Amino acid sequence: MVDIATRVWNHRWKIDPIVRSLIDTDFYKLLMCQSIFRNKPDATVVFSLLNRSTKIRLADLIDEGELREQLDHVRSLSLSRGESTWLRGNTFYGKRQMFRPDFMEWFEGLRLPPYHLEKRDGQYELTFEGRWHEVMLWEIPALAVLMELRSRAVLEKMGRFELEVLYARAMTKLWEKITRLRQLDGLRIADFGTRRRHSFLWQDWSVQAMIEGLGSKFTGTSNCLIAMRRDIEAIGTNAHELPMIYSALANSDAELARAPYQVLADWQEEHDGNLRIILPDTFGTKGFLDRAPDWLASWTGIRIDSGDPAAGAETAIAWWKAKGEDPRQKLIIFSDGLDVDAIEALQARFAGRVKVSFGWGTMLTNDFVGLSDDNGLSPFSLVCKAISANGRPTVKLSDNPNKAMGPAEEIARYKRVFGVGAQEAIEVTV
Repeated sequence: MVDIATRVWNHRWKIDPIVRSLIDTDFYKLLMCQSIFRNKPDATVVFSLLNRSTKIRLADLIDEGELREQLDHVRSLSLSRGESTWLRGNTFYGKRQMFRPDFMEWFEGLRLPPYHLEKRDGQYELTFEGRWHEVMLWEIPALAVLMELRSRAVLEKMGRFELEVLYARAMTKLWEKITRLRQLDGLRIADFGTRRRHSFLWQDWSVQAMIEGLGSKFTGTSNCLIAMRRDIEAIGTNAHELPMIYSALANSDAELARAPYQVLADWQEEHDGNLRIILPDTFGTKGFLDRAPDWLASWTGIRIDSGDPAAGAETAIAWWKAKGEDPRQKLIIFSDGLDVDAIEALQARFAGRVKVSFGWGTMLTNDFVGLSDDNGLSPFSLVCKAISANGRPTVKLSDNPNKAMGPAEEIARYKRVFGVGAQEAIEVTV
């Protein structure tokens, strides 16, 4: 077991790069990358960092030279022979050779493209531009670098014993959560905490704690590197990025209305079984399901990632019933801003009505709330999203208007095309 406090104390000797590998990323990024490599190889996109928690002035906390050093290190990474062998030969979701030879040959030769970094009003403007299937792989490492540099900026002010006490408290806090969770009959939960983790070492420790504390109730991690090293399942399917960019590429309102379903038609050509999970909230869940083609009802399940999670699950159950499907045979994955109280309540409400699973993110891998004197380690909402595709702006409406993205006129257009009415605003904390 790694002595995290000692390693943190020794960060000043630079023994720990923040991102250690190109597969120190979420599994769904690689699955989506392969689909994009095949279906949209010529699309050009721009990704940009967005700090929703504007009170945290990252450019005042994080040294620009250190940030560039970490980003440049990420650009130097390439797949190792062992990582390539794992991706080529491992079984994912019961399927061998998940990644095609042509994709793997390209991935093995990849170096991430250049970045553009500026300071503006206490924040960093960090953007990436290029071919979609290359630029998209910057998202997770960019977030990991910024999140961990913020943690390091706070931690470097602490003494050796203060660090020891901090991590002892954090370990105790997480173990108490795990103790509560293992009381839940039928629980299925995975680590989804890569993008806003406190640090790589802490995410790895958290996963090991989940393995020991939850046993078979812990189903795996979204982080490919940790999955490989700990010999556990890599978990993930697809994300909002796909319908956002497919929609931006549409040439008319009619094409725009079809775009979210074309995404899933392309996905269906590549994947079956448990990889067929619908993420319906990009432009509003209810409208998406009301207009969905019948063939989507046969898919394995739905992931709920914004809005009121219980309301979203009830909407999904009603939709399956209307389509003649048995909800008890379907899977609902809850993944938005979860912590133990919400997990317990959702498990109690939906167990037996559907198959229930949880993707536990920030509050698993970055819950240091109340553990430092100034609460300077509390998690915050940092995202890296595609903001344009082939020169056209992208849009995300979400089931929570506080997560909406895009120019106002395009948001209005998308709401009209997708029939989005009044929405309930929910505070975004992580």
